[in-house]
Amino acid sequence: MLLKTLNLQKSFGKTHVLKGISLEVNEGEVIAIIGPSGSGKSTLLRCLTQLERVDKGTIEVDGIQMVGMNGEKAVYADNKILHEIILKVGLVFQNFNLFPNFSVIKNIIHAQVKVLGIEKSLAHKKAMELLEKMNLKEKATSYPCELSGGQQQRVAIARALALNPRILFFDEPTSALDPELTGEILKVIRSLAKEKMTMVIVTHEMAFARDVADRVIFMDDGVIVEEGTPEEVFGNTSNERTKEFLQRFNQN
Repeated sequence: MLLKTLNLQKSFGKTHVLKGISLEVNEGEVIAIIGPSGSGKSTLLRCLTQLERVDKGTIEVDGIQMVGMNGEKAVYADNKILHEIILKVGLVFQNFNLFPNFSVIKNIIHAQVKVLGIEKSLAHKKAMELLEKMNLKEKATSYPCELSGGQQQRVAIARALALNPRILFFDEPTSALDPELTGEILKVIRSLAKEKMTMVIVTHEMAFARDVADRVIFMDDGVIVEEGTPEEVFGNTSNERTKEFLQRFNQN
């Protein structure tokens, strides 16, 4: 098992965003997390990647405890262990988060050199291999502002993969894209799924979630309402809240 959480809770002021999230992700598994805006999906990803700190609960990544409980309080591991854990996860944001003043190739090299301490020539070699995989080799010397949104997102995926994560998180990877550019990102994620890359994908693309996920999690109001195979959640749910969400989504 690559990821395990138990009873995660997170509040911002008086707003209780996560109300006891427990989940497990196995190696090679693709999990799609769906649900309405404000249900806590993105906050969950931010907690799992150390961008936010939980108030309660436990998180284990690749057998290493990131957060444990001491009485009623969440206690994080020391900085050395947290650094070790962060190297095992990658996060692809919905708005790319590329360095605008770096070329495409430098965006991918920089992370390898700074985070992993890899020699620049080796980092360059890996970056070019990943750009070829993303069908962007000819854009190596371009800058983010010269690329389409879909191309920028593919560079962001390449940058995340360059760090050799054990598990890759996607936060609405197509939400900032025009519909015609969405397909190229979904194609990349499908290819990673075929390579058995472990992924947790927050998405509003229901057809994609149904097609690519091994398991679908439906969140609403800070809790997991339902989880199961795509067939169970999309095709055979008996949960009224899930039905209501999917019917409303299908009408949009």
